[in-house]
Amino acid sequence: MTAPPLLPGSRLVGSALDLRRSQIRTYERAMREYGDVVRIAVGPPGLRFDLYCVFHPDGVRRVLAGPRGTYSKGNRFYREIAASFGRGLLTSEGELWRQQRRLIQPLFTRRTIATYADLMVEESTALADRWARDGALVDANAEMVRLTLRVVGRAIFGDDIDRAGAVLDRAFPVLNAYTYRRAIAPVSVPAAWPTPANRRAARAREELYAVVDELVAKRSRDGGGGEDLLSRLLGARDADTGEPMDRQQIRDEALIFLLAGHETTSTALTYTLFLLGRHPEEQERVHEEVAAAAGDPAALPRTAMAVKEAMRLYPPAYALGRTLHADEEIGGHRIPADSFVAVSQWATHRHASFWEEAERFDPERFAPEREAERHPYAYFPFGGGPRGCIGSHFALMEAVIALSILLGRHRIAAVPDDVPVDTNGITLRPAGAVPIRLAAR
Repeated sequence: MTAPPLLPGSRLVGSALDLRRSQIRTYERAMREYGDVVRIAVGPPGLRFDLYCVFHPDGVRRVLAGPRGTYSKGNRFYREIAASFGRGLLTSEGELWRQQRRLIQPLFTRRTIATYADLMVEESTALADRWARDGALVDANAEMVRLTLRVVGRAIFGDDIDRAGAVLDRAFPVLNAYTYRRAIAPVSVPAAWPTPANRRAARAREELYAVVDELVAKRSRDGGGGEDLLSRLLGARDADTGEPMDRQQIRDEALIFLLAGHETTSTALTYTLFLLGRHPEEQERVHEEVAAAAGDPAALPRTAMAVKEAMRLYPPAYALGRTLHADEEIGGHRIPADSFVAVSQWATHRHASFWEEAERFDPERFAPEREAERHPYAYFPFGGGPRGCIGSHFALMEAVIALSILLGRHRIAAVPDDVPVDTNGITLRPAGAVPIRLAAR
């Protein structure tokens, strides 16, 4: 059993500058040049730590679905998310996480998620109506961010989304950027210090918490009973104890769902539109399926295949980190206890042993028979194991419905040949506008 190979870096800061320039390119280069388990040194001497990257699907499964207690989210990245957005299902650990999962799982069954289909149709139709002008040029990224905020906002807050929307627009970008900067910085000043960045983030957090607390209190006064997530969280009871969630936990869960379900789905939709705009033959196959489906989302497998392939090439969650609590052997390499271990969807989704011509857009990769033959952890846009994303069905259903309505009304053409990606945030996103040209069908 040997130590993993080390990705060469500078004597002064290791590979910190490479990771700052582009995490995804650094992970991809490490995998292609050094193998399935690679050690990356980060930071200057005295503050340096080793990041162990695991790229083979067998290793990914071990990290995400291995023995209970071996890996946890007890690391700086998730602590910073919790400090900004609360200790919801994404960031909690141990018994608190297990209790939250018991309470929330019934709210995310396929039957319950299906009740949100109508609002997905309404918001997507409203967008298609705004796109009515033939030959118009629109920014797919801005449009999808707006659409997904409306959808997930209405799913969580119901008719109160208009009250919360302005606050979300102001606060979320501030907290997203602030959280990411603190998570990757070798050293951060205490959040309580009155620096300009800390004060901006504190104001955004206070405003965000206040509006959600207000809406939780309003739901409670009204007796709950609605179909939005806030009402359902108020009505949830622990199956073992019969206890409800407290107000703070409800707020934290609402904010974490908003964080996890907003930019992630907008990124998936943006890149699906871009790729279909670059591949008109695939777009026509999707359109033919949509025309034949007569509004039934379940009858849109080709559309779902296009979304899945876009999420392979541009996974919104491009890497996940875990803290290791016991010595491990992965791929013949020793990883010591207390190490920080990363898996990268971006890299593994391009692993040459599992993806032929990995950079090519090919929705046929997700035909049912080919999916069944593939290693289950060669593709993991929603994570995996017990901490896999609870909202994956919601996100995929939203994307398929939105595409079916938009492409049913419009033919699109992508203007740029490529769309640079931005990894200076919690999730992957385009580095700028993604212009597409519309043609009415």
